Amino acid sequence: MATASDSKYKRTNTNGMQHQPLDVAIVGGGLVGSLLALHLGKKGHEVNLYEYREDIRTAELVIGRSINLALSARGRRALAEVGLEDALLNHGIPMSGRMLHDVNGKCKIVPYDANTNQCIYSVGRKHLNEVLLNAAEKYPNIHLHFNHKLVSANLDEGNLSMVDPVTKDVKSARADLIVGCDGAYSAVRKEIVKRPRYDFSQTYIEHGYLELCIPPTAAGEFAMPHNYLHIWPRGQFMMIALPNQDRTWTVTLFMPFTQFHSITDQGLLLDFFRQHFPDAIELIGRERLVKDFFKTKAQPLVMIKCRPYHIGAKALIIGDAAHAMVPFYGQGMNAGFEDCSVLTELFNQYGTDLARILPEFSEKRWEDAHAICDLAMYNYIEMRDLVTKRSYLLRKKLDELLFWMMPNTWVPLYNSVSFSHMRYSKCIANRAWQDKILTRVLYGASIASVAAIGGLCYRHVTMGHLERLSSRILSTFQLLKPKASV
Repeated sequence: MATASDSKYKRTNTNGMQHQPLDVAIVGGGLVGSLLALHLGKKGHEVNLYEYREDIRTAELVIGRSINLALSARGRRALAEVGLEDALLNHGIPMSGRMLHDVNGKCKIVPYDANTNQCIYSVGRKHLNEVLLNAAEKYPNIHLHFNHKLVSANLDEGNLSMVDPVTKDVKSARADLIVGCDGAYSAVRKEIVKRPRYDFSQTYIEHGYLELCIPPTAAGEFAMPHNYLHIWPRGQFMMIALPNQDRTWTVTLFMPFTQFHSITDQGLLLDFFRQHFPDAIELIGRERLVKDFFKTKAQPLVMIKCRPYHIGAKALIIGDAAHAMVPFYGQGMNAGFEDCSVLTELFNQYGTDLARILPEFSEKRWEDAHAICDLAMYNYIEMRDLVTKRSYLLRKKLDELLFWMMPNTWVPLYNSVSFSHMRYSKCIANRAWQDKILTRVLYGASIASVAAIGGLCYRHVTMGHLERLSSRILSTFQLLKPKASV
């Protein structure tokens, strides 16, 4: 990785060909923006990173934003490409599966990958952002600018107008390429949406989220087994907990806003938790639960779909600016990091030819981005409800068995999303193919079983007995039959 001691880059190299480096303006200094700065800075481009907030390395943690995230294969690869994977894995806490809490406080472990024991990692948002910014600062051709809020842009000309939120000073900049990494409410995308025939949709779900915290034990240890994502599934709502380095747990309660609004005082809150999450009261602590619940309001969850992601050869959006999703597959950050990998591959292929790079990125990425947005919505239903169903557990066992027997042919949906680099759209197509195969096999097996049993029992059972037996077999088939795919 380049450092401040390296000489300033003059030209970039692609497949043996020299190119003049680009002036790149990245709007948004969060996780995706700072990682993209590293990817492009490593290639020798002059990068200016503009963030409207103060430097997160000196700022206090903002209440209400998730302080930890789930890092999986796609994000790991993007970090490895700039030499930071090991540093983040050493910080992260591995989670090998889900630990489900029922209303009686009993727990059940559901591994993510029972065959190869692959895991995802709980990483701190602030720590990750700090690592990325510190690494970017070491490049002489990456320049960090905080308190720069984008107020307008001419994306055809590459011009930006920004204001300092504190001093109100207006600043301007120009770039060969403007990349919006400024989140779900992107100011760069706001400029793009003004264009005619631009596809854009914004969907808020009826559920919101509110964050709580489980402190360490009196001995300073984790209050629960820490190598799992803990879930309290309750049908129409749920609570989850991810471990932190300081032995605390970030607890997130997801449920309809109407339910949040119905809890108006301490008594109603404690009654609600006694009924649905009795074991969590002791873990969180009664006083802390009341204080944290009423300290902030439940936050909304939004899904953004749009296309294309570029304007001409001057502007592009990636990460949440292009495809914000609900958090239930843990792929928001990973998908944004994968955007960086895909874009870097195109720079490797086409040098600095933005007229080819940007349209191909849009075409290559939109279908996968829409797919993971849909999968994230589906996974909320799975996490809050389906994980408790016998049919879900049976299907998971069957997937594990077939994956063990045919690891290169039968890859379960969760594995393909979290532990592979298979395109998200291909993950859905692969699941649909598996559903079709299982439906045919199970249906055929049921019919064969009915016929075989009927032949054996023809002389020994009445027709009524045979009908009841057939009904039971077909009921079992319906139990095992895969759910409709996303």
